[in-house]
Amino acid sequence: MRAASLTYSRLTRSGFDSIADAHPGVVIPIEQTPDWVEFEHALGRAPLGIWAYTDAAGNLVATASYIRVVRRFRESVVVVNGPVWFAERTPAAERLLMETVREQFRHDPSVHPLYVRMQVATLQPPANGPIEHGWYEREIVVDLKPSEAELLKSFRPNARNSIRRAQRSGVEVRHIPREEWTGVFATQLYPIMQETADRDGFQSFDSSYYETLLTVLGDHMRLMVAYSDGVPVSWLITTEYRGYAVYYFAGSTLEARKTFAPYLLLWEAFRTLKAAGNTACGLTGIESDNYPGLANVTTFKRNFSKNVVVVPTTYDIPLRPARYAAVASLLAARRSVPTAGRAALHRAGVLLRRARGARSAAGAQGANT
Repeated sequence: MRAASLTYSRLTRSGFDSIADAHPGVVIPIEQTPDWVEFEHALGRAPLGIWAYTDAAGNLVATASYIRVVRRFRESVVVVNGPVWFAERTPAAERLLMETVREQFRHDPSVHPLYVRMQVATLQPPANGPIEHGWYEREIVVDLKPSEAELLKSFRPNARNSIRRAQRSGVEVRHIPREEWTGVFATQLYPIMQETADRDGFQSFDSSYYETLLTVLGDHMRLMVAYSDGVPVSWLITTEYRGYAVYYFAGSTLEARKTFAPYLLLWEAFRTLKAAGNTACGLTGIESDNYPGLANVTTFKRNFSKNVVVVPTTYDIPLRPARYAAVASLLAARRSVPTAGRAALHRAGVLLRRARGARSAAGAQGANT
């Protein structure tokens, strides 16, 4: 298949593995791997596979793993934490990829997305929006290559003091055996996640999401828990892929903060990940213009490194620009008005759906005449 000047093809697992093996220096996020595709399948979602894009000379440009997402008013195709670039990511190359992706999904009969969502380093047509942001834009990355002593010394004094205070408080860090992961998470750790979400003002997934994550992606995960007086007070889940680790999910109680357990827990995680051969650990998102709500975790993460990495912002590539603009305006209005005013917007949404239905009926009638 061909669109614009790039050729695209769906990868098998062996094809993906061959690409990964041929490019050992490229960091491939775990969300862009076949293992993550299996995880999405296990959740009952609709992954569309991983696709490779090559230029006219046959050189690999990028890969992207797509998921079909259906929500009210819209269907979309989403690239989570990608695409992965193997060629130089120039503005021209990025535009060519976006144009190729737009044509690819305009002509794919299996899906009917309003837009394709992916990370874009240089905002330019055909990228737009986004209707809502889908990934963080800045993160802290900890270099695990130095010795343990050098790594500890690189932390801010507050982190080093907090680690020592947790040790003096008797906090114990345990590696949970893999066969116990789902049971321990459901009974002991998910309540801590709910407490964390309520305290910090975000909505967590259901327990089944984390349990499925641990089950399907277990070869790439670790589950570690900090205990105070035998009671779990803080936990974390890390991922590992090709020598790059991520501090992926975590939760803590108010008691954990009093004993500084999260500091000791993360330090022990760094030691474990380093010993396993990982050279870096991403701490995921920190505060940015589009993510001011991450301010509450930014201070904690900054204690462990000054290395702030900018992640390309998530944008939309509209496939039907006029309808995309209408839906974007409707959703923006719904988010900005008081609850009392949403009835009118609901009516507008009904009219939008009716108009869409009328156009579909007219098209069908025309096709039958």
